[in-house]
Amino acid sequence: MSGTELWLRSTRVVTPQGVRPASVAVADGRITAVRPYEAVPPPGAAVGDLGTDALLPGLVDTHVHINDPGRSTWEGFGTATRAAAAGGITTLVDMPLNSLPPTTTVAGLRVKRRAAEDSVRVDVGFWGGALPDNGADLAPLHRAGVLGFKSFLSPSGVEEFPPLTAAGLERVAAQVAALDGLLMVHAEDPAQLERAPDPAGPRYAGFLASRPRAAENRAVDRLVEVARRHGTRVHILHLSSAEALGPLARARAAGVRVSAETCPHFLALTAEEVPDGATEFKCCPPIREAANRDALWAGLADGTVDCVVSDHSPCTADLKVPDFGRAWGGISSLQLGLSVVWTEARRRGHPLDRVAHWMATAPAALAGLTGKGAIEAGRDADFAVFAPEEAFTVDAAALQHRNPVTAYAGRTLYGVVRSTFLRGRRIYHHGTFARPSGRLLERQPTP
Repeated sequence: MSGTELWLRSTRVVTPQGVRPASVAVADGRITAVRPYEAVPPPGAAVGDLGTDALLPGLVDTHVHINDPGRSTWEGFGTATRAAAAGGITTLVDMPLNSLPPTTTVAGLRVKRRAAEDSVRVDVGFWGGALPDNGADLAPLHRAGVLGFKSFLSPSGVEEFPPLTAAGLERVAAQVAALDGLLMVHAEDPAQLERAPDPAGPRYAGFLASRPRAAENRAVDRLVEVARRHGTRVHILHLSSAEALGPLARARAAGVRVSAETCPHFLALTAEEVPDGATEFKCCPPIREAANRDALWAGLADGTVDCVVSDHSPCTADLKVPDFGRAWGGISSLQLGLSVVWTEARRRGHPLDRVAHWMATAPAALAGLTGKGAIEAGRDADFAVFAPEEAFTVDAAALQHRNPVTAYAGRTLYGVVRSTFLRGRRIYHHGTFARPSGRLLERQPTP
């Protein structure tokens, strides 16, 4: 243990093998050992005794829209990474759209990285975008370090990020397969959406009808076939339709390289509770009924759904007009994700180590971030100190997001993040933040 700089002890250390009393040794920003709880710290180590507070791996959120530069009034790197640190998240991966320019060229990636430099409090990686007209940019973006590529099958909501046609999807899938990369897709079928009712007006039932399960189900079926045909690693973004779980499970059992994520709002909120006009609940695909939510939990528990990520898609308050046809679609939840998921997980009997797997280990593996996502020797010393039994009521104005808009306002949640550590350095503690020390991450070349 010589050289140990930090020694964290807790009666509840959340490891890949389960939750147990342990002491965690850290040197040079990495975990060097997970020792018995009663082990004696080496001379000179800074010792933190956390008592019964749980020590989790720092969360990894691979679906965040930071919007900086270009729409930084919606969210910026400084505010997003403050919210992340306050929520126990130590790594974000930024989505390629809603910023100007989008991350669809190497030049756009450079602009994005310059906007993030010196302002990030947690580590940040970047997805690239695959559009109908940027096929020549995919390989250069891959070489420049993006962790994978995102596409839409239906309109994205911003004109600079158009969806792929059927032929475009085939082309992109073949290109990404040749790179042995990851293709992430917003899976809603445009033909199904075009046939659905218009969402205009304040009624949530009308908006829900405008984004039917059939649109997701049809898109997932297409993507499974594309992954099968090309051998592409395909990831289904923000799955909300539980009817798609069966086809996904069968495809995976057959060896198709397809995975899926869902989001805290699909696991905690229900269509039945959304008030008319409450467009802070608007997202695409939408929050569905309670029975669908319960089925998503079953898919998460059996491994059909791999991970839980925020899809934090913020905007200014004026864009959340009380008309579901006109309001911006996106739920701000970055700071609250761990507490939201834990509140539901504990009620359903899922332990903390499963939550850590869904929100840290599995997203890190998806993005190829081998140093992140678990408390074990050799990984980065990224931690969240978490009080699982402590409850709080969400005050939107007290959140670190740039705009005080959230679907969870007034909701009572369980689990308080007391401290967050990045590479062994405490970056958040009881409402106080350290100076920015996050790094910009790049895809690690395959050995």
